[in-house]
Amino acid sequence: MKNNLHVFLGATVADAAARPLHWVYDQKKLLKYIRGKKDFTFLKKNRSPFYNIKTGKVSGYNDVGQVMFKTLLEGNNDTEKRFKKNIVKNFGPKSKYWKNLKLRKKYKKVKDWRSLIKGPWIHQNIIETIKNVNLNKKFTGGNKVNESDGYCAALPYFLYGHSLREVEKIIKTITVSKTSIKYALTKFHILDLALKGAKNPLGEFERVFKRKSYFKSVINEIQKVKKIKKIQHSKAVKKLGMACSYPGTFTSSIHAILNSKSYKSAIIKTIKAGGCNCSRANFIGAYFAALKGIKSIPKSWINKTDPAHKILKQN
Repeated sequence: MKNNLHVFLGATVADAAARPLHWVYDQKKLLKYIRGKKDFTFLKKNRSPFYNIKTGKVSGYNDVGQVMFKTLLEGNNDTEKRFKKNIVKNFGPKSKYWKNLKLRKKYKKVKDWRSLIKGPWIHQNIIETIKNVNLNKKFTGGNKVNESDGYCAALPYFLYGHSLREVEKIIKTITVSKTSIKYALTKFHILDLALKGAKNPLGEFERVFKRKSYFKSVINEIQKVKKIKKIQHSKAVKKLGMACSYPGTFTSSIHAILNSKSYKSAIIKTIKAGGCNCSRANFIGAYFAALKGIKSIPKSWINKTDPAHKILKQN
């Protein structure tokens, strides 16, 4: 595909596959939902305890990437400026995301509220980004959480061949967290190595950057994962981190990668482990697509993913 967009397709399909079981932290409930199923991707019935969108649609993580993809298709000039405008349009006032944010604020006043939001769930980084865009800040990204939104936003931009220095600017439109930026850049280095033909991109990343102080903590985390490689994946994720935050969302992804031979098996493992499976799926799906190509993504899964046809049009 043009601009290596099969990698973005890999992330998109993986996100959509995991989405109906997004943010299920209760392992007993999750196992009940998938009992008797060999393939529990694209569940028809939503099981996320926080929000409900139609199966085939993507979570807020991947959707910020879809906004960047749309921005790139519109033209090559002033990408960052137009991306910010599109973020506000897609997630801000008058959008379903923003409407649901208002409902959440209302419901939080109710003691022990645990009800579903009908429609998409806006993330903290995006809430802060919209506020900072409206304030005309130079770097509009959020700083309250260390999560994957910056990586997801910059993925299509990276695949269009922009330098990592330019990619970092896009990451900062969504997050200015130093931790988030470091792990996002790590992911892009690993994807770049995979696209360049490295047979073991993780090992190659360690070799290339072992003397770079900036990535020292990341490499230490990768080595910690290797030490518990043989632990069953769901147990490892519970130990490393089921939630959305770095480093857990990264290290749990690495454990799935180390213990999987295919795109399909890696995503099924990721879904079964529960928690914020969508944030992990966006990296794992991209990784296996970069490593093994578009044919590694199951066609039946692609057909079930709503945004996939727009990506495939760029063939």
